[in-house]
Amino acid sequence: MTSGDATPVRVGVFGLLGSGNLGNDGSLEAVLGYLRGRHPDAAVDALCGGPEVVAARYGIPATRLHWYRGEYRTASRLGAIAGKGLGKLVDVFRTAAWVRRHDVVIVPGMGVLEATLPLRPWGFPYSLFLLCASGRLFGTRVALVGVGAAPIRDRATRALVHRSARLAAYRSYRDALSRDALRDMGVDTTHDEVYPDLAFALPTPRADASRGSSGTVCVGVMDFHGGNDDRADAEDIHRRYLDGTTRFVRALAEDGRPVRLLTGDECDASVVAAILEAVDSPLVTASGAASLADLMKEMAAADTVVATRYHNLVCALKVGTPTLALSYAAKSEALMARMGLDAYCHPAREVDADELLRRFRELEGKAPEVRRTLTERNLLATRQLDDQFTALTTAVFPAAHPARALREAS
Repeated sequence: MTSGDATPVRVGVFGLLGSGNLGNDGSLEAVLGYLRGRHPDAAVDALCGGPEVVAARYGIPATRLHWYRGEYRTASRLGAIAGKGLGKLVDVFRTAAWVRRHDVVIVPGMGVLEATLPLRPWGFPYSLFLLCASGRLFGTRVALVGVGAAPIRDRATRALVHRSARLAAYRSYRDALSRDALRDMGVDTTHDEVYPDLAFALPTPRADASRGSSGTVCVGVMDFHGGNDDRADAEDIHRRYLDGTTRFVRALAEDGRPVRLLTGDECDASVVAAILEAVDSPLVTASGAASLADLMKEMAAADTVVATRYHNLVCALKVGTPTLALSYAAKSEALMARMGLDAYCHPAREVDADELLRRFRELEGKAPEVRRTLTERNLLATRQLDDQFTALTTAVFPAAHPARALREAS
């Protein structure tokens, strides 16, 4: 759909995409599915963290988000510090030039307005601000679609997030907590809507009707060190999480249950390795899942899922497998409540293996009821996301061509 113009709408997608986080890439895949279904003539490209991966996997042109290639490495030497500083200046012009070439830029999902994991203001918050400011400057409509937000204590990070959200032309959120967090930061959210996470729009793998119970438990792990305000206690938090999760996995293996270890980001591999070393059992194996589709296939074949990362939870819930959350942020609890499983959350900061086993057994005892609940909630999520994409088209795409005509005329 091109709104009656012979020239295709130019759509950019923006974010830490192709950088090893499966949840971020799943959100991108959902938005690309929407664009190909409702705007098949749109010319789509990306400004992202992993352009080579995005171009190869999704078949769209992609540009590196940052001029300085060492952006996410710790800068300790003078040359690296100078490189990062220069990169921040160069990125002002690179981002502006990229935005100006587009009619619409979509930020697909992701927790772009939160700091529930360690985050520096001059990292992604700065990049998001450059994007939204450039959009306002050049008349390009920037849409924050199904994003996550949370209260932020750090003043610089909060200021950048607040300003970015205000400059965006369209905002929607993956839960009510996110909308409330933006409102509490002083953003007018009166006309902003809440929808299920974008990953619920991805295709669901077909269940094998002939498959009986395998007893398999998928355990999604995370390289968890607490949030942005926990840097001083990060190692203690990680140790408690790893020790508790390891004891839980060992107990399952001792009960004769096959355990499949899953990740959601490349950095989680170290946690998998530590658990495999500590629990020396042929029943405990590691998955090589490289996408949310792969994760869903693994989880659909399991009896039960216990997971930490937010999008591990989304995948398990989407395929209708009884799920227990090792919750590290309010967004996980909000997701579980939306899907009717708020009783099955356990804090990731204090993993008590005995209590986790008790809740796990309780969940398994109610598996048929839980599966029925998830079927109903997934049908509702599908309808709500269809409404989300209709609203996005109405709000953003009709305005794209007049804005472009004005720019080209000038």
